Amino acid sequence: MDLHLGRASAALLTAALTTTVLATTGAPTYADAGPAAAPRAAGTTYSGPLTSAIDEIPVGTESRTGYERSKFRLWIDADGDGCDTRDEVLLEEADDAPSQGSGCSLSGGRWYSYYDGVSQTSASALDIDHVVPLAEVWDSGASSWTAQRREDYANDLGDTRTLVAVTASLNRSKGDQDVAEWLPPINHCRYIKDWVAAKIRWGLSQDAGEKSALQREAGDCTDSTITVTER
Repeated sequence: MDLHLGRASAALLTAALTTTVLATTGAPTYADAGPAAAPRAAGTTYSGPLTSAIDEIPVGTESRTGYERSKFRLWIDADGDGCDTRDEVLLEEADDAPSQGSGCSLSGGRWYSYYDGVSQTSASALDIDHVVPLAEVWDSGASSWTAQRREDYANDLGDTRTLVAVTASLNRSKGDQDVAEWLPPINHCRYIKDWVAAKIRWGLSQDAGEKSALQREAGDCTDSTITVTER
């Protein structure tokens, strides 16, 4: 469906860039930067093994001072097609496509929630989760962002790892917790890879406990390549 092109095209572009920049040593590489790649501009593509990607995220002290969820504008209709961000994610991730009515109302369909391995057949049973929660994003860099950049993060359709459709009850049990405090019941490796990709994409930091948890979990995962285009 045409509605899916934004997320799908971004994934294809990332894959194409990866092909041109990966080094045979497995060391981190940059598609749009020379040897002195940091700090990197928006649009730069980072690529490196999971363990290196974790080290790529700067360590800092987090603060929730001033956080309000309302400072992240949610579920906009960026392309004016009548479907907001929540709808776009549901349309993109559906295993069986739902019927689409007026105002982008969705009925039917089937989705796989990778956090718990459960297939859902009702859109209302799903939440669209920010893999890195809004409060965690605030703590690790977004407190200094403009309102527009916070809106861009909250509605990021450019990388399929930032927003995922998952069982609502499980997402609500997660709340604002980071990886040192909460992991999904299954698919830990996919979750931490998505977490690391989102942190690098948006230039966020991590605290010491979070980094330790990522490193511990990564020890049980295939050290696959993390490739992400930065914003």
